[in-house]
Amino acid sequence: MAQPTTALPYDPDARLGRTGRAPTDALGRSQLRSTPGYFTRAWWRFRQNKVSLVALMLWVAIIVFTLAGGLISNYVSGFGYAENHLRDKLSAPGENGYILGSDGNGRDILTRLAYGGRVSLMVAGLATISTLAIGATVGAVAGFFGGWVDSVLMRLVDMVLSIPSLAILILISSLYRPGAVGLALIIAALSWSGIARLLRGEVLALRRRDYVEAARVIGATDRRIVTRHILPNVVPIVIVWASLAIPGLILTEAALSFLGLGVRVPTPSWGNMLQEAQAFYRLAWTNVFFPGFMIYITVLAINLVGNGLRDALDPRLND
Repeated sequence: MAQPTTALPYDPDARLGRTGRAPTDALGRSQLRSTPGYFTRAWWRFRQNKVSLVALMLWVAIIVFTLAGGLISNYVSGFGYAENHLRDKLSAPGENGYILGSDGNGRDILTRLAYGGRVSLMVAGLATISTLAIGATVGAVAGFFGGWVDSVLMRLVDMVLSIPSLAILILISSLYRPGAVGLALIIAALSWSGIARLLRGEVLALRRRDYVEAARVIGATDRRIVTRHILPNVVPIVIVWASLAIPGLILTEAALSFLGLGVRVPTPSWGNMLQEAQAFYRLAWTNVFFPGFMIYITVLAINLVGNGLRDALDPRLND
């Protein structure tokens, strides 16, 4: 009768063994393949955070809602986002075929919420990507090369940090009314200094690590060191920063549009929907509530996801 076999515990130190060579037996290879990677462990940890997981599903639902603006217009509400019916203006939810009511110009609120969310999220997303592209490049270069390069780039960062961003945004928007893309690029041009300083400090610490010094000794080029050893270690920081920066950029776009300095009407955004509704808030309070609620729930969901990512990607918690 065959003797039952018992599974051996995985020993991570057995990868090299006493001889300094990787295991060649089938058991060793299967153990290596079954070892979860860093991001796999982070995802497992994130799933344990029920609040962040629900927030992620809510965020995905909001994105689907905004991307489905055309379908909502054609098959749900039956109205275009710029379609005026002045005889039906300020209709209450459910009246005259308007599911969430109509605004002061007789435009369907539901359709404009979907299209407006697309614009608001696009501005925030594009501003985040542009900010990251500028700030991460400046911060990584300054931290990796140090010396006079670091000094010059950090003085540039100090100059950008000294600019009153809100005042400049208001001035630019009053002189030149940019579209959604232009507004995102202007916001990014004034917002990249924070991530630049964050990544510069992280890269300064990473470039002195033993594995980076070992790579230099064996003749690795600066490009290989940056792409293979530095960047993979700052990805978690970038992910967390982006998840926490997007809510602030959504609020920035909403504030500018509310002040009449952001996205132009009739192109909807949640901010300019609030701006238009302020004149009728006593007659149709729902016109204020719906876009304000969408801003609130979106920012809350992204913040909760960011908190979950921060905890899940912390290497001190990923054991």
